[in-house]
Amino acid sequence: MSRMPGLPTIGPLELLLILGIALLILGPGKLPEMGSAMGRTIREFRKASTDIQDSTSLTSQPVPNTLSSREADAKPRGTPADAQEDPS
Repeated sequence: MSRMPGLPTIGPLELLLILGIALLILGPGKLPEMGSAMGRTIREFRKASTDIQDSTSLTSQPVPNTLSSREADAKPRGTPADAQEDPS
């Protein structure tokens, strides 16, 4: 994992400090609920990220030709407005 320039790393002491402050603010009853909500949010974000990467991947499948040979060789038809015009 590459480190972004300008962002500090979080060590174990900083992590314990953040968890301690969260315990003081939220209380022991609300902290597990918040942890599970954060886990669900991260899981959904990763799933959405993976879905986007899969949909934009460069390895695409070839599109099968669904037209019959007669339809593929036929000249394109005009619009309904073309049919109403006088051919003279």
